[in-house]
Amino acid sequence: MNVSKAISLGVLTAAFSQFSSAANLEVTHWWTSGSEAAAIRVIADAYKKTGNTWTDGAIAGAGGIARPLITSRIIGGDPMGATQFTHSQAMRELIEAGLMRDITEVADAEGWKTKIYPQSLLESCTFEGKLYCVPSNIHSQQWLWLNNSVYTNNGLAIPQNWSEFVASAPKLREKGIIPLAQGQQSWQKQLMFNVLMVSIGGPELFERVYGKLDADYAAGKDVAKVFKAADEARDLMKGSNVQAWNEATRLVIDGRAGGQIMGDWVQGEFTQAGLKAGDDFTCVAGLGVNEYITAAGDAFYFPKVDDAETIKAQNALASVIVNPETQAAFTKAKGALPIRRDVDLSDATPCMKKGIEILKQGHIVESINTMVSPDTVGRVTDLMVEFFADPSFTPEQAQKEFASIISSAD
Repeated sequence: MNVSKAISLGVLTAAFSQFSSAANLEVTHWWTSGSEAAAIRVIADAYKKTGNTWTDGAIAGAGGIARPLITSRIIGGDPMGATQFTHSQAMRELIEAGLMRDITEVADAEGWKTKIYPQSLLESCTFEGKLYCVPSNIHSQQWLWLNNSVYTNNGLAIPQNWSEFVASAPKLREKGIIPLAQGQQSWQKQLMFNVLMVSIGGPELFERVYGKLDADYAAGKDVAKVFKAADEARDLMKGSNVQAWNEATRLVIDGRAGGQIMGDWVQGEFTQAGLKAGDDFTCVAGLGVNEYITAAGDAFYFPKVDDAETIKAQNALASVIVNPETQAAFTKAKGALPIRRDVDLSDATPCMKKGIEILKQGHIVESINTMVSPDTVGRVTDLMVEFFADPSFTPEQAQKEFASIISSAD
């Protein structure tokens, strides 16, 4: 993406003159797929226009691999200058330990409280009245992505909800097409299950299980419907033996699979492949059942450093990320929604417009990562890895173990 066309040097120079300095900032992140790499370049190129140097610290393997590496460096006294991370309890623990610096001064100077939406993005960055991270984008997970031609070429209507998607699967199998693409990494299994929790079970079910930690309810008939859907998903994904999420997306793009349950970052891969939303692919919010989405996304955090120039550089990066011109170019490349309402979205895709509509309706759910501890997230993830890998592991057995996890969750 040509950032110089989206963001003029003059505008950036004026906007970021207060951060005039020349520091080398190492920035770690796990954005390594094609669309993600294009998106992070938008931020990096805009940041370089402030006169600072960006040292890219990409970590391959997505968050499941990157998160522990990032946290271990910070805890071990070898911090990077800035790092991308998700809003989560894991980062909250580092903040409470006094290892991260607050950027309240920058936020107050630029009026973030009146510009960033929804406010929950800032709330999840706040600890004891101070702001410790910069929301960079809004990512939602509750989407079913479909290759339109897979269905139309085989005489099938493009599914509009989970039931229609399941019903179309036998015909796709006959044609040698995998109904549901799914990567084998553990975080993807947990994501799929929790998408089913929100989309099939509904937002109230999700809140009662993870918010109120109601173990009796988790063992009941409402949650049993979620496990039934998970059992259906397990059958639909047979033959999807790729690892990374973008490899699963490639199966859909190439027509080797019908669809994929994944976050809205998938849209960036479709767009980079030259496919057009609506014409070539379809996005079904909430699996066509409950149109609720998470609105947590990613944020950038800044470890404490004892160097004035590095602190100035951290502040400059924080300002660049929130800048509306950066937001417009970055979210378009990333397949995400911007964090502020005044961003020019005149060329937004139908899927982005759908996400914005859902946000405006207030149909938002919290992420599991901010509702329960990393330990609880890990236990749920382990259970889902086992369940999706073992066809003999019945939904009833899995639900019983899930309820046990919720009974001791924190």
